Amino acid sequence: MTEGLQKAGFEAWIVGGCVRDLLLGRTPKDWDVTTNATPEQIQATFEHTYYTNEFGTVGVVNDDATDERLKVVEVTPYRLEGKYSDARRPDSVVFSQKIEDDLKRRDFTINALAYSANKGQLLDPYDGIKDMGGRWIRAVGEPKERFDEDALRIMRAVRLSAELDFSLEPKTEAALVESAPQLEKISKERIRDEFARILESAQPMKALILSHKLDILRYIAPELEQGIGVEQNQAHSFDVFEHNLRAAQHAADKEWGLLIRLAALLHDVGKPKSRRWSDEKRDWTFHGHEVVGARMTKKILEGLKFPRETVDKATSLVRWHMFFSDPEKVTLSAVRRIVANVGKEHIWDLINLRICDRIGTGRPKEQPFRLRKYQAMIEQAMRDPISVGMLQIDGRRIIELGQKPGPRIGWTLHALLEEVLEDPAKNTADYLEHRAGELLQLPDKELRKLGEEAKETKEAAEEAEIHKIQKRYFVD
Repeated sequence: MTEGLQKAGFEAWIVGGCVRDLLLGRTPKDWDVTTNATPEQIQATFEHTYYTNEFGTVGVVNDDATDERLKVVEVTPYRLEGKYSDARRPDSVVFSQKIEDDLKRRDFTINALAYSANKGQLLDPYDGIKDMGGRWIRAVGEPKERFDEDALRIMRAVRLSAELDFSLEPKTEAALVESAPQLEKISKERIRDEFARILESAQPMKALILSHKLDILRYIAPELEQGIGVEQNQAHSFDVFEHNLRAAQHAADKEWGLLIRLAALLHDVGKPKSRRWSDEKRDWTFHGHEVVGARMTKKILEGLKFPRETVDKATSLVRWHMFFSDPEKVTLSAVRRIVANVGKEHIWDLINLRICDRIGTGRPKEQPFRLRKYQAMIEQAMRDPISVGMLQIDGRRIIELGQKPGPRIGWTLHALLEEVLEDPAKNTADYLEHRAGELLQLPDKELRKLGEEAKETKEAAEEAEIHKIQKRYFVD
């Protein structure tokens, strides 16, 4: 990309976070290029481009790229920006011919870096490399001005702190706190995107604690802060707020996806509203908190403009996270209902959420016997049962072969099932129709005997399959 611009006679630098990540030994998530070419000149240089914004950024499409991060590269002219009247976007943009003009409008020193492979030159006018060495997030120039220009930088600072495990430079932190109310001007979609990236970072708990400390969590999900100081029952070592954060952190530690991280963070958000003291138990109870929490989760995620599918699935996981209590009393039919409620594709997410919930209590053991029992029951409930329904033939076809409706059809199907269990390769329509024709020639007494013996074989095979599942989870 930079080579194409340089061949066309323009300057070209990779800039911002990708340079920072390269210097930190991290793999850049995307690549940004800046140049002294105008948007029209950029589009003239490359075959496939799009330009649909007011700020000069041109998307250059490279269909031949094998690296997904290079499929679309954003190329932006050097630019100077006017005032930010709405704390979201500049009132005006002026293109420049100097890379230094572009770097001075960047948010943090560790992002105000530019590298030219052609020149073999690294630009670092604001000591970003020094701040990387000190593990600081420091605003470029006057911090208050940077945050007032674009209030989303407040959340970006917190997110970078989590992603890089850096600390906020004190002057930058003070300005961030002062400018925090400006987040009210930011669209929920932009807040959602930064919030999601915070959760997808390696240290979401650190970022959320910092968000609370800086008084910006109330602009994201204020319901979470209702759990601060809300003590739980004896099974928990932490208040509701810390428990939720620890559950989300475990999801991050396991590198589970955004859906589980959202559900883990919000799974007990309904506890403050449902907490009651029990004189009988001499402890706090939270009956129905999963129902209350599901309603709150739906409202929170809809407010942040998450996609409908994400809202529905996260809400469902929160609603059903208390799905079992005593594995000795749980029936397979109850397990099947849970599978139906959350969907087969998300039932294991529910198990992972349960793991996060347990770790969030302060208990060190991730998979006690009870959880393994649940897993075995879920697999058993989801497994297709051994039955004549597995066969590539049915009663209707046997009637077409000349057999009148009656018990002989069932005897025949069970006899065929036994053969298929012995040799699955026989489960073809051609073989089974031919073999059914042979079996139907047998007298009632002989066919009945074959069918009933086959049912016993089926039951034994069913028990063996269940035993294998239980053994796999060490619950046999």
